[in-house]
Amino acid sequence: MDYDYLIKFLALGDSGVGKTSFLYQYTDGVFNSRFISTVGIDFREKKLVYQTMNGRSQRIHLQLWDTAGQERFRSLTTAFYRDSMGFLLLFDLTNEQSFLEVRNWLDQLRTHAYCEDPDIILCGNKSDLEDRRVISEYKARELAEKYGLGYLETSAATGQNVARAIEVLLDRVMRRMEATVDKSVLPHQRGLRCHDTDIPPSTSSCYC
Repeated sequence: MDYDYLIKFLALGDSGVGKTSFLYQYTDGVFNSRFISTVGIDFREKKLVYQTMNGRSQRIHLQLWDTAGQERFRSLTTAFYRDSMGFLLLFDLTNEQSFLEVRNWLDQLRTHAYCEDPDIILCGNKSDLEDRRVISEYKARELAEKYGLGYLETSAATGQNVARAIEVLLDRVMRRMEATVDKSVLPHQRGLRCHDTDIPPSTSSCYC
């Protein structure tokens, strides 16, 4: 293998919030406004180098799973929750219903993920459409703080904060793994536990 860790992230959110475009922007640096709705599940891949707190370099192979947002696919996509190590939960800043559904997605995550407190970054997507915004940054941050989530406003069209959202999520997951007592368990074998008290809080302004 040409990597040290295989990390699986899952992108969740209502249909049309821009999950597919978000992942393509991250892996390929392109935006296509004509993407059709994902049927079932798909994934993208990217390799990168992560610097640990003690200065070591780790080669990461990221698998970014793209899920269908429609209700009829929920039973299929929930099967992938438990094997995912971090989650990108997207809503559309121009669509109030997609924001209201965030709570339902969180309920599903806490039911099906590897623990009741998984690492989640909430993304208010389509920030480039400022003239059509219906969800204020204050309102979104208030929700994120209520549930202990990181929050970033992103744009799959311009690339704003797309890479940053994944970097923040990766950092949280890697910190959790470093704090795991049983280092013999491989990441893809659910070697992650719920948050430990010895994980140092981040000083980054992006951690909300």
